Amino acid sequence: MTPPPLPPGRHLELAGRGRTFVRELPGPAGAPTLVLLHGWTAPSDLTWFRCYEALGRSFRVVAIDQRGHGRGMRTPERFSLESCADDAAAVIELLDLGAARPVIAVGYSMGGCVAQHLWRRYHAIDGLVLCATSGVFAESADERRYFAALGGLALASRLTPGPLRRRLARQVVARRVIECELQEWILDELHRNDVTAILEAGNALGRFDSRSWSAGIDVPAAVVVTTADRQVRPGRQRALAASIPGASVHGVDGGHDACVSLSERFLPALLAACHSVAARAGAAVPAP
Repeated sequence: MTPPPLPPGRHLELAGRGRTFVRELPGPAGAPTLVLLHGWTAPSDLTWFRCYEALGRSFRVVAIDQRGHGRGMRTPERFSLESCADDAAAVIELLDLGAARPVIAVGYSMGGCVAQHLWRRYHAIDGLVLCATSGVFAESADERRYFAALGGLALASRLTPGPLRRRLARQVVARRVIECELQEWILDELHRNDVTAILEAGNALGRFDSRSWSAGIDVPAAVVVTTADRQVRPGRQRALAASIPGASVHGVDGGHDACVSLSERFLPALLAACHSVAARAGAAVPAP
């Protein structure tokens, strides 16, 4: 099995926080920086592997494996989206990304929630690109019960011996991955996840709600809407866009996995969104 081509990666020690993992592309001289924040259960490589090369032609790219995901930080603390935003801010500071601004946070699904928190908690970013995400994930009673149940499963997982927990997780993951030429690599990447953190992340998604403060977002923003999405309803994605003053909207005819399964449709929308935000943030970048 040959994995897809990936940018160079390295571990970073974040003072007082722990050890995380990033992949980096230098981009053209003086290019704006994109900080890529992946989705729930899918580390950076699984979310962005079809996007790295194209983004790197116009931007410096820093992709973070968030805590509990992939090669990301391991901590005994309970997972929170706010902590992920704090980790991202620490990476931005450690790599001195603000020295060559603008810095644009690009969040996919769960990563979009982290990006919103990053804007709210810090002044470290100059723009937002929010993909296949929302200002709220649990509105109905059924949705609230589902996400709450993940919290109960996370507690049970913490009490389950590690080897048994990992064995059960591998069995569940294997049933979810469809057969394809990259199946073995995808399974290997998913098996890097910490199952307890993943369950806690799902529970955190159910508690996320930015509707009371997203209207205050005061940096250039773009929302990439996956119009056939069955995980994050398109109406919620459009509602998020409508709540952010001046946000541009870029539609993709695809589902929640369009970044991988329909990259030929997703990439043009993602690039247009990134270029739109960069231009409004005052950066001149090569055309996509």
